[in-house]
Amino acid sequence: MFVDSHCHINFEGLGDRLPDVLDKMRELQVTHALCVSVDLETLPSVLDIAERCENVYASVGVHPDHEHMREPSVAELVELAQHPKVCAIGETGLDYYRLEGRSIDDMEWQRERFRTHIRAAHRTDKPLIIHTRSSSADTLRIMREERAEVPGGVMHCFTEPWDVAEQALAQNFHISLSGIVTFKKATDVQDVARRVPIERLLIETDSPYLAPVPYRGKPNEPAYVSYVGRHIAQLRETTDEALAQATTDNFFRLFKIARPVAH
Repeated sequence: MFVDSHCHINFEGLGDRLPDVLDKMRELQVTHALCVSVDLETLPSVLDIAERCENVYASVGVHPDHEHMREPSVAELVELAQHPKVCAIGETGLDYYRLEGRSIDDMEWQRERFRTHIRAAHRTDKPLIIHTRSSSADTLRIMREERAEVPGGVMHCFTEPWDVAEQALAQNFHISLSGIVTFKKATDVQDVARRVPIERLLIETDSPYLAPVPYRGKPNEPAYVSYVGRHIAQLRETTDEALAQATTDNFFRLFKIARPVAH
């Protein structure tokens, strides 16, 4: 019924209890998940889960927060993306939230890494998974300069106001909402949830982080994307079934995954 378009089930606390995680997904009618890479060092664990689990897919990329991890090249990302279960490039983007006494000018390494991922997406024709935090102006600027609208992709765990969402939508990107949308004070995210065109909407957990209400403050997991979907359905005054169908269709179309045959 629902699909988790962004999770990290290779992380400690999820990867070491994978059978339970998959059982809980089935229990709460979450059919598929995309396990997202954050660095090349842990990519083998992402690919291992995708290889073992028919309903789990993978991405390849290095997160902007991971400053001292091995830096990817375009050629390496392109090669790694040939794996049959890899359906996206990322997670990539910009994050200026923790500057730790440095200026935005000091973040050029992030901007260059972001450009590398966009260029790999062009080469592979795979969509981008973009993270942006305290950096939306630079994120959108680099997307325009590198023509990120050609491969397209998704702005994951979106927390920006509507005007940023509009600019991302204009660049052929989807908007993915996490458990934050269920938080009482997340009014910007709830506004976006109501206004984003249904054909551009995805839902996610970003697990093990950002568990939705009623699990806020506890470890998150893909099964809980069902709470995200149901909350957005309420905000949009539609049915759970309609929201689930639309976001699931969007997931398979964006990531160019063949829909499984229903039995």
